[in-house]
Amino acid sequence: MSIKQCFAAFLAFFAGLWGNVFTFFNNFVNDYTFRVDTAVLGETLPNVKGHLNTFSGRFPEDPPINEVYNPYEFIDYIQLMECSGGNAARDLFRDPDDFSVIDDYDFSALITSCRGVLKTGAKPLLKLGNVPAKLSRRTLAAAGTDLGDFDVNVYPPDDYNEYYNYIKALAQALVDAFSLEEVRAWRFGVLTEYENAQWFHVPGADPAQSAQAYCKLYDYTVQALIDVIGDDVFVGAHSMSCSEGLWDEREFIRHCGTGTNYATGGTGARLCYLSASYYEQKPGKSGNPVSIPEIMALLRGTAESVGLNDLLYGVDEGRVLTGNASGRNSDDLPSRTVGDTWQAAFDARLVKQMFDSGMDYFSSWEYCSQGGNVGNPLISYFVAKHAADFEGARTASVQTEKKGAILKADVNASAAFDENANTLRIMAYNYRNKVKYRSDAELTFRVNAPQFTDGEARVTMYMIDDDCNWFDEWRADRKALNITDDKFAWSPDDGCPNWVDEDARQTFLQLSDKYADCCRLEPVTTTVTVKDGAFTLSAALDPFAVVFFEVTQ
Repeated sequence: MSIKQCFAAFLAFFAGLWGNVFTFFNNFVNDYTFRVDTAVLGETLPNVKGHLNTFSGRFPEDPPINEVYNPYEFIDYIQLMECSGGNAARDLFRDPDDFSVIDDYDFSALITSCRGVLKTGAKPLLKLGNVPAKLSRRTLAAAGTDLGDFDVNVYPPDDYNEYYNYIKALAQALVDAFSLEEVRAWRFGVLTEYENAQWFHVPGADPAQSAQAYCKLYDYTVQALIDVIGDDVFVGAHSMSCSEGLWDEREFIRHCGTGTNYATGGTGARLCYLSASYYEQKPGKSGNPVSIPEIMALLRGTAESVGLNDLLYGVDEGRVLTGNASGRNSDDLPSRTVGDTWQAAFDARLVKQMFDSGMDYFSSWEYCSQGGNVGNPLISYFVAKHAADFEGARTASVQTEKKGAILKADVNASAAFDENANTLRIMAYNYRNKVKYRSDAELTFRVNAPQFTDGEARVTMYMIDDDCNWFDEWRADRKALNITDDKFAWSPDDGCPNWVDEDARQTFLQLSDKYADCCRLEPVTTTVTVKDGAFTLSAALDPFAVVFFEVTQ
C-alpha cells in the first residue's frame, strides 16, 4: 500500500470513528433533577414581557389586532422611540423645515399614535429627548453636517429654554387630548442609549461635555413634564451598558442622585427607572461579554449608592443582533429574533436571568410573521405569553439535584407560586448556543408545595418546541422553491421577513394558512397525586425546547 493509500485509509478510519462519536453524542440524553420548594416564597414577580418597541416613533391609530395570537394581551406599555423629534418625519411642527419659526407646534401625529396605543389596551411609553432640527439649527449649521447614523439630530438644543417650551407644550397637548389622569398613567423616557454618540453628543467636544449636555437635556425635559403633569410623572432613562459608550453612564445616575439640577438649581432629578440595551451577536456565537445580571447590578448598585432606591430596571431593546444568513443588504434581524426554535430556549434563559436578578421587563420588537403583530406567531410569542403568566406569583426555591454531564447544555428552571390562584408555575428550558449539536434532556421535578392538600392536583403542560413552530416547515419550503437569501433585505433567519422580492413575499403569504396549522400550541392536561404537599413532575425536552407547567388545586 502506498503512502497516499495509507493516508487515505487513515482519514477514512478517522472519519468513521468521528462519525460514531458524533452519533453517540448527538443522541445522548442528559438527566436533570430539580427540587422545587414553595414552603418559603420570595419576591413577587412582574410581567417581564410587558413592553413592546416601535422604532418609527409612530403607531397606527387603528392597529390591526391578531384575534388568535394577540401579543397585546400581555403588553402593558408600547414604547414610541424618538417620538418627539430628530428629523422632519419626527419633529412635531407644522413646517419642520422652516427654521425661521420655532413655535409652530403640531402634536397631532403623536396624539394619533397614543390613541392607537390605548386601543390595544396598553399605555404609551414616550421616548422624548431627540431634539428637533430647528431647535439645533445653529449647532447643525456650525457642525457642517446633517443627521446622525440613525437619521436623527444627535445634537443638543441651541437654547434649552426653547426646548423646554417645546416639551411643555407637548405635555400640555397630551393632557388636553387625553386628560391629566390618563397621562399620569403613562411613562416617559429621555433619549435612546444616551451615552451612545450615534444618538447624542456635542460636536467636536470632550466626552465630558456630552455627558453634561445630556444631564442638562434630561433635567429640562423632566421639568417640562413636571410643570404640566405633576411631580409624580413617571420618567427615566435608557443607556447602552452592554457595551462601552462615549462616556460612563454612571455619571448621569450620580447626577440624578446628588448633582445640581440644570433646570431648577436644586439637588438631583426625578428618576423612576433605568434601562439598558442587551444584544448577543448571533446564534452559535458566544454571548455578550456583559450579562444581564451584571448590567442590572451596575445600574442598581450605582443608583442605590447615591440614594436612588426603589427604581424599576429593564432592557429597552435587544436580544439577537444578526442571523447566520445574510439578506441582500445585511445580516441584521429586524425583530432581533430568529424564527428557529433556538430562540425559544434563548428567551426562556433571559426570563430566568430577569427573575433571578430582580429585573422588571425586557422590551421586544415583534411577535408575528407579517409585521405589526399580524400573521402567524413567532416561537418567541409562546415563551412571552406564558412568561407573562408569572406576573403576581412569588418566587419559589429551585435547586438542582442532578445535572447531565455529557455535551453540557444550559438546562435550568424557575418556579413561582401564585397565592391568589393557588397555582404553582414552573418554566424550564434546554439551551445550547451551538445550534448544530443535539442535547436532549429528561427533566424530573421533585416538588414540595405545602399549600396543596392531599389528593389530586390539576397539571397543565405547555411544550414549546418544533411541533408548535412553523419556521422549520418554511425553511424546507423555501429551499424546495429556491427562495434564496437574496430575496430578503435583511437576514432570512428572521421569522418576520424583510422582503426585496415581491414574488417571494406573495409565495410566503400564500403559504400562511399551511403554517397556521404548524404553530398550534396544544396544552396537555393531567393530574398528579399530592401527599403531604409532595409530588413529582417530568418532561422530556428536545434541544432548544421550553416547557411551562401550571399546577392548580
